[in-house]
Amino acid sequence: MKRIYLFCDNAMSTSLMAARMQKVADAHNLAVEVKAFSQAQLEDIITEFHPDAVLLGPQVKHIYEKVKEKYGHYGMPIFVIDPDDYGQMNGERVLKRAILEIKKGRNEKC
Repeated sequence: MKRIYLFCDNAMSTSLMAARMQKVADAHNLAVEVKAFSQAQLEDIITEFHPDAVLLGPQVKHIYEKVKEKYGHYGMPIFVIDPDDYGQMNGERVLKRAILEIKKGRNEKC
């Protein structure tokens, strides 16, 4: 099972995005777990669960470089969710990007 974890200020809006992404994954029978967390939990979640992808909400894009520098050695993609996809709560597009980035195995900023 692939773990795709989203982080933002309080995990409020990312919880909605995670739910939409999980719904798409479930509809396509993908072995994916999508969850949302507060950025305050970032270190604990990454070191304990070793997610396959870390997605940052647009509202915390300012921590991208710090997160990439600190956790990039784990080898999972770390990226900021596209603001348009986020604003539209387009779970399908965000899930597709996450899966593509996992397959590529890259860290990249949008």
